Amino acid sequence: MTSGRKVDVSVFQKAKKGNYYCGDSYFYNETQDEFICAIADGLGSGEFAKESSQIVIDIIRSNIYATVEQLVKKCNEKLFGKRGVVLGILKLNFKKQMYSFSSIGNIGVMTVTKNQKKKRNIPNAGYLAGYHRPFKVVEEKLEPATNFIMFSDGVSDKELSQNYLMRKNVQDATKAFEMTSAQIREDDTTLIVMRYKG
Repeated sequence: MTSGRKVDVSVFQKAKKGNYYCGDSYFYNETQDEFICAIADGLGSGEFAKESSQIVIDIIRSNIYATVEQLVKKCNEKLFGKRGVVLGILKLNFKKQMYSFSSIGNIGVMTVTKNQKKKRNIPNAGYLAGYHRPFKVVEEKLEPATNFIMFSDGVSDKELSQNYLMRKNVQDATKAFEMTSAQIREDDTTLIVMRYKG
């Protein structure tokens, strides 16, 4: 678990059964004014999937002050001729008290507010592979004591419905996920639980 000034983060990640490489890559970082988190899932699995997802994460790591829209476009450009990726990027802007998110393909984000209200965003269809792709960026008000749950397609709907994802302690949430979820993963799995403390 990483405890930041405004955001606590805990991550669960496991490769698909039989694979050494997990095709998912992720990154998160907190600065004075913003927090950013991204999950990229290379199409397929194994080493080539990892290569594509890592390219995307390296771009995001080098451009943390770019907007979500700019980041998606930059990542897409770099994937020409590579195996494609699905991608989710979340940014919390502490000054504006807003958060923005975009997801292309099956990277999901779910919010759980202080009063336990759950909301799951619908991703944009498709994947990034260097070709022009329309996508939307969701922007909403940032409220204290909100949990943000980002996940790759290895996380099932049944697992997402569990109440432990609402816990204040993000490490408790990922530990509970690890203890109760399937030990052998049918797909690369990444679950990141973040709590905006405000």
